Amino acid sequence: MRTLLKKLSDNRGISPVTICLWIVVLAGLAVFPKFVDSPYALHIMILLFLSTIMGESWNILGGYTGQYSVGHAAYFGVGAYTTMMLMQYKQIPPWYGMWVGAAVVVVVALVIGSICFRLRGPYFVLASIAVAEILRLVAMNLKDFTNGAEGILATEIPPFKIGETVVTDFLSKVPFYYIGLVFAVVTIIVTVLVQHSKLGYYFQAIREDQDAAHSLGINLAFHKNVALLFSAVLTSMAGSFYAIYIGFIDPPTVLALDISVQIVLICIIGGIGTIYGPVVGSLVLVPLSEALRSNLIAQGIFKLGLASEESAVGIFLKEHLAHAHALIYGILVVVVILFMPDGVLGFVKKLFTARKRENA
Repeated sequence: MRTLLKKLSDNRGISPVTICLWIVVLAGLAVFPKFVDSPYALHIMILLFLSTIMGESWNILGGYTGQYSVGHAAYFGVGAYTTMMLMQYKQIPPWYGMWVGAAVVVVVALVIGSICFRLRGPYFVLASIAVAEILRLVAMNLKDFTNGAEGILATEIPPFKIGETVVTDFLSKVPFYYIGLVFAVVTIIVTVLVQHSKLGYYFQAIREDQDAAHSLGINLAFHKNVALLFSAVLTSMAGSFYAIYIGFIDPPTVLALDISVQIVLICIIGGIGTIYGPVVGSLVLVPLSEALRSNLIAQGIFKLGLASEESAVGIFLKEHLAHAHALIYGILVVVVILFMPDGVLGFVKKLFTARKRENA
């Protein structure tokens, strides 16, 4: 064990303390369902895992390569639709369908990359949004293929079998919890491996200065497309997992601009271009989203005596705050950009650095 920790520390720049801490955290997450049987608590954890997967996936392209795509809903939706259509129309189990979805996304990403990577800066951002919107409209109007605005409802998820042995029957949230945990861990590991690889250094060189990277012999188009493939495939698998877990998809839920914006917000709030940034961003956004949806923030304001339920302000909060997530997210982003430009993670690091200097 000590030899393994030393190899990881030497080869990947990861301290043994960090590795041990992650082992403890993973052990705690692995036994979490044994001690907490609340379906709602498991639901929140599944959403945290899903959010982490989405953030880490986008981070490979946006954080490390500097290509700020706001169209990742395209890959999320393609993965979700491929998995659900194969399961509903062809009776192909979703754990096979998600790999088919990933293969389809590879083709889609190569087509999108060959077009959009001809552009830079805000033009690339606008192009990525346009592509995602085109796919949303296609899914909305091809009713014979995607069922249009009615969406696809999973009537039954087949049990997962190895041979004749049933591993799980998906009748509770526990199987989804462990699937989400494994996917999140795998995504983080992939990000770590990319960050500390030669390929990752090329990505970061492109992010810092594309012209300088090109002058050093880095093929910009090739490496941007490689980064997009990593990012798109992982996002596609997140979409497949979401579709299986929720059991229903339609264009507004898996192909809307909201999905793309939320993915970017996870990284902006947590910290772009960092391993733990998407994890921190998920820990901020998921509870905030749930608090808004269930009107917990308004109830908290009433309990603190900041407003009365019968007042005009109280009535307004009860009726509108639960639907004001876009406004709250916008305010949060403005606050982060103004006061924490490196995200919550970067802000915390600066605080610790400042305190060390004061104590030195």
